[in-house]
Amino acid sequence: MEEAYRTIEKDRIYTGEYTEKKSRFIGELIYAETEERVKEYIASVKKKHYDARHHCSAYILRGKAGSPEVLHSSDDGEPSGTAGKPMLDVLTGTGLKNVCLTVTRYFGGTLLGTGGLVRAYSAAANEAVKNAVLVDMQSGIILTVDFDYSSEGKVRRMAQDNKIAIRNTEYTDKVKFSLLVPTGRIEEIEKTVTNELHGNVKFERSEVEFFPFYVL
Repeated sequence: MEEAYRTIEKDRIYTGEYTEKKSRFIGELIYAETEERVKEYIASVKKKHYDARHHCSAYILRGKAGSPEVLHSSDDGEPSGTAGKPMLDVLTGTGLKNVCLTVTRYFGGTLLGTGGLVRAYSAAANEAVKNAVLVDMQSGIILTVDFDYSSEGKVRRMAQDNKIAIRNTEYTDKVKFSLLVPTGRIEEIEKTVTNELHGNVKFERSEVEFFPFYVL
């Protein structure tokens, strides 16, 4: 079984900005699963900020099926180690996977020195990460539960008390709930429902897959 991991909500761009001696550093963070997606996104950032001097980047892609993580950074013309590496350090410090971070610099006319650059790129990166919506991707199962109409209130309360999400509800001759259950809790939840309904219930499990559980 692949391990759970922390990432950010998909299909959004999280931004953060830092200014140092009139140089603007614009951080932008997205979800990305592949290097193809990373390259596509960095190209779009360069197109959007076509008049900027530097487009530095860092990304961490989660390894699948036993393969190692992919970590990469680029200084994009800044002095070596002053941009991409500090940005990558911010990402590794958060523990995020499947993320791509860019920081675009609009030069303000004053050289910042290596220390100033490290501080500025780190700050812009941190601002973008701070604004992100974090999710824990955990392996889970859609547990379909069939029961009589008279038991609907009991099952809803059980789901609420156990922090189990009801993904879908169907009403036919019986009530059918689709519950999103973390893999490690599936037997516990089945037992709880069975006891609550005195065995008058049927279950059906989906295949295991990863689902987002939001970090509060």
